[in-house]
Amino acid sequence: MAANEHILYEPDERSPLSASLAVGFQGAVFLVIATTLLVSITLGGDSHGEEYLTWAVFAALIINGAATALQAGRFWRFGAGHVFFTCTMAGYLPVTRLALAQGGPALMASLVVVSSLLQFMLSAWLPLLRRIVTPVVSGTVLLLVAVMTIPIAFDQVADVPEDAPAGAELLIIGAVLAVIVPLGLLAGARLRLWSPILGIGAGCAVAAVLGMYDIRGAIDAPWVGVPTGGWPGMDLTPGAEFWAVLPLFLVVSLVHALKVVGGGIAMQRVSWRAERVTDFRRVQGAVNGVGASTLLSGIAGTPPPAVQEANSVTFVSLTGVASRHVGYAVGAMMVGLAFLPKVAAFLLAVPSPVMGIYLMTIMGMLFVEGARTVLQDGLDYRKTIVVAISFALGVGFQSQDLFSEVAGEVWGALLGNGLAAGTLAAIVMTGVLNLTSPRSQRLETELDISALGRIDGFLQQVAGQAGWSEASADRLRFVGEEVLSSLLQKEEEEENGAARRLAVIARPSARTVELEFLSSLADENLEDRLSYMGEQTEVPQEHEISYRLLRHYASSVRHRKYHGLDIVTVHVEGSR
Repeated sequence: MAANEHILYEPDERSPLSASLAVGFQGAVFLVIATTLLVSITLGGDSHGEEYLTWAVFAALIINGAATALQAGRFWRFGAGHVFFTCTMAGYLPVTRLALAQGGPALMASLVVVSSLLQFMLSAWLPLLRRIVTPVVSGTVLLLVAVMTIPIAFDQVADVPEDAPAGAELLIIGAVLAVIVPLGLLAGARLRLWSPILGIGAGCAVAAVLGMYDIRGAIDAPWVGVPTGGWPGMDLTPGAEFWAVLPLFLVVSLVHALKVVGGGIAMQRVSWRAERVTDFRRVQGAVNGVGASTLLSGIAGTPPPAVQEANSVTFVSLTGVASRHVGYAVGAMMVGLAFLPKVAAFLLAVPSPVMGIYLMTIMGMLFVEGARTVLQDGLDYRKTIVVAISFALGVGFQSQDLFSEVAGEVWGALLGNGLAAGTLAAIVMTGVLNLTSPRSQRLETELDISALGRIDGFLQQVAGQAGWSEASADRLRFVGEEVLSSLLQKEEEEENGAARRLAVIARPSARTVELEFLSSLADENLEDRLSYMGEQTEVPQEHEISYRLLRHYASSVRHRKYHGLDIVTVHVEGSR
């Protein structure tokens, strides 16, 4: 089952100090540049004061560095145990800009703190939300975020000094794209990772020749120092502006947390030499880590961060170093660089056109990511309607102010916001699809062999209502028996000797029944065990019989382990 033979060091292996520092330095440089530029773009340069901008960059570097180190470890229920880069994210830009316009940095800080609580709740409720916020909903939100941010990027591109040469912005755009596009299309994977940074360097070089890159402030900045002011505080008396913008913050926060779920799955897939089934407890730890960093960002008054899933996965795939010690090194270097004001000053002096084209590139990639998310579970006619209507409403509402005269300026900004309109439409239509789908049936019992009779009768009833033949009904009953037997095999290894509950949920259709068994289980993953069964050719041991029978009768088995809850999903095919 060797899946990633190129991996030099797995997450739980200690990489040499030299390798950790060398690889960590690459990640730290990338994150420092991205964090500084994105904080500056989000806050609109120094439109809220140079002192506040300096503080926001300083706080963001420390928090993102600490969060990257936290993700590398596993501290109680925090951290994924993987090299997960944390960075200020452009995906929050539309809502943070709206919050800053409505109430300034203090209002934004309060909204970030509240939105972090939703991420903690998502981690705890992850098993329950899997059918509410689907890939179609989260992918549509990403599409809308990208579409609504691209105009902001072009405003940045057009922001040139009055005395700039004619066509200066076009020359800068050409310089940046002349580096990013060829490297992205033709370069090897390792060099392609650095294409955005090299493109920024090319744009700055052209801007300097045109007299648009003023680095006098960076030259005068001290090498070592700490901002003495700039903390905006928090708005502890929320008014109409707070409640109007809060739903948007919660939606974007939820979507980014769900992206972490997908990134956590992908990271586990690329970090181990041998293929493993996803441990959703690590995924929950990653979401909790994002929640912690978001909470700290709100308290500090800096824009919210998120995990850079795609860059993290690419980084590990390219270097072959997945050891958590690299994450510790990246975090420590970012924190150290935060105390070097001259580094941040040089980055903050990057001209607006360069930052604009950089943001435009990121949003283009986010749009593609949204499309991939939408297509993740397939796209039938009904899902197509959900995406099409939601996207059209979002773009339409964003381009026209329809509610300000009716609801007032503050609430009109919410009701007429394209992100809010598109997201609400996607959630409502997805809810309608769930309500009109075949009704599920549920049985709750103790996780004990004595429950076999109740489970058998329950599955017999499900097969009868689906109109299945006797042979198909028997197959469904056999699956229920073998899953129960498999769950009971490790019962004596449970740390808590209290009686455990088992819930069986059946979702029948004409040819397939989806069964979900929800329980608290031992550490062994059933899906791993079934995969192991597929590799063996010897005579099975007695305790392996149930696993082999389950693999024979079920068309698919998926086992997801969460903190306090395990879900075994089985699909059984039948006929009438």
